[in-house]
Amino acid sequence: MKPKKSWREKLKDSKGLPKVSEVCGKNKRWGEGTMVIPAPIEVDSLMQQVPKGRVVTINELRLALAAKHHATFACPMTTGIFSWIAAHAANEAAAEGARKVTPYWRTLKTGGELNPKYPGGIEEIAKKLNAEGHEIIKKGKRFLVADHQKALFTKFV
Repeated sequence: MKPKKSWREKLKDSKGLPKVSEVCGKNKRWGEGTMVIPAPIEVDSLMQQVPKGRVVTINELRLALAAKHHATFACPMTTGIFSWIAAHAANEAAAEGARKVTPYWRTLKTGGELNPKYPGGIEEIAKKLNAEGHEIIKKGKRFLVADHQKALFTKFV
C-alpha cells in the first residue's frame, strides 16, 4: 500500500496541468470558449499574493488564471479544490513551524463567504480575518466578510 501524500506533496503534484482546451459536452454549463484547468501550485501562488487587510474570492482567482492562460474562463471546480489543497498545505506547514504560509483565510467563496472547509473552520478563519481588520457577519447559516468588495484584491502578477 502506498503511503498517503502530504498536503504539500499534493500541492506540488501538477499532473500535467495547467491545460487549456475548447469547451464541449457537459462543461458547457460553465460557459463557452476555452477553459483552463490550472495547476494546484498556480492557485496557491495567487493566494499568496493577497496582502494583509485584503481578501479575494475564488471568482477573482479564476479571472486571473483565465487571463494568464489566455482562456475564456478557469474551471470553477478545480480552482476551488486546489484552493482547499493550498489551505491544508499551508496549515500543515504552520503545524510544523513554518512562519510564512499561504494566507488561505483571505480567500473567500463567491459573495464574500468564509469557507468552512478550510483548516480551523469558520471560527479560526473568522478570528484571523478579525485580526486583520475585517468584520464578519452572519446571514442565515453563512458567515461573510462585511463589505468584502471594498477589500477585494485583484492586482495579481
